Amino acid sequence: MTNTEHLSLRVPDTLAGMRLDQALVEMFSGYSRARLQQWIRSGQVTVDARQWRAKDKVLGGEQVELVATLTEEVASLPQPIPLDIVYEDEHLLVVNKPAGLVVHPAAGNHDGTMLNALLHHAPELVHVPRAGIVHRIDKETSGLLVVARNLIAQADLVQQLQERSIEREYEAVALGVMTSGGSVDAPIGRHPVDRKRMAVTRHGKPAVSHYRVAERFRIHTHIKVHLETGRTHQIRVHMAHIHYPLLGDPVYGGRLRIPPNSSESLISILRTFRRQALHAARLALQHPESGEFMEWRVPLPEDMSTLIKALHADQVDHE
Repeated sequence: MTNTEHLSLRVPDTLAGMRLDQALVEMFSGYSRARLQQWIRSGQVTVDARQWRAKDKVLGGEQVELVATLTEEVASLPQPIPLDIVYEDEHLLVVNKPAGLVVHPAAGNHDGTMLNALLHHAPELVHVPRAGIVHRIDKETSGLLVVARNLIAQADLVQQLQERSIEREYEAVALGVMTSGGSVDAPIGRHPVDRKRMAVTRHGKPAVSHYRVAERFRIHTHIKVHLETGRTHQIRVHMAHIHYPLLGDPVYGGRLRIPPNSSESLISILRTFRRQALHAARLALQHPESGEFMEWRVPLPEDMSTLIKALHADQVDHE
């Protein structure tokens, strides 16, 4: 089966100076550079109504038209895995992902992922790169994800991500008592030694997180974090970088800390909370078809809600 879509996007100013083929990889997420170069050569890509070479440099603001002729883009199999769908129409799916569910197949997780579940729920996603997944959250992070149901919606959502207009707010519990909110503007890339980890590094990609205090506890802080960019492990890395790592984070969180003279109940909750305390609570964007501003919120999952209630009770008991 094949599927043809006419896609139209403006080159974001943030890509100025890139080769056309490099810019297209960023703009049409999910397609390989080789595939895009092939489409450029075959005349399926025009820039401001003219054909360009792959090596021509973009300045930002150009209008790119792409006629994408696709075969099946996803090799994974559909699987009947339950999905908590918050919103659905012919263009979008918004899913509330539980902690423990991997978003996309990778080494060690070849099936049983959200992608497999999406292919079962919406079989047409086989024609959309990555089954329409335009951004991810970590396996042990819960909360909201948007999925594009067709190529036009996917291209539009990717552009919104690049222009930083999609709003994403997370709730988290950090180790340490913050005096106030603030921002972290620090580039993130692969750790120079441990390639499975991310780190703040001079040669990383720009990353900006804004955080504010929701409630202070004896040795923890409940925070809300607004993402301006969406790098891998961004909140986890940024909070650890400013010495407020997330509670339960197995990679960046450090050792378990328990407030002195805690109740047995709180000690048990802290010792058994075995994931990063991070939840994608709010998502807002412009609908790719209508342009309407849309917003979704989901409450904290039970484990985080129980954790925060216990920390609050402990704080009250020791005031």
